[in-house]
Amino acid sequence: MNTVTVYTTGPGCQRCKLTKDILTRRGVAFVEVDIREQPTAREYVVDELGYTEAPVVVVDEHDHWSGFRPDHIDRIARS
Repeated sequence: MNTVTVYTTGPGCQRCKLTKDILTRRGVAFVEVDIREQPTAREYVVDELGYTEAPVVVVDEHDHWSGFRPDHIDRIARS
């Protein structure tokens, strides 16, 4: 499995924290990108993917979602 990317809005985002915690507990490797600090990442999330809330989790170009979604995390952890 490729490394998952989690686009966050920093440590104050509780849904981001929950998402990262569950990914870690399920053994899913991920890289965190804070979109407040990386304008190009924010443009990608908003303009290309069309999301307006964090976190945004990108597994690959066809598999991504926004928000706290333990069901999706379980799905990718099983694959």
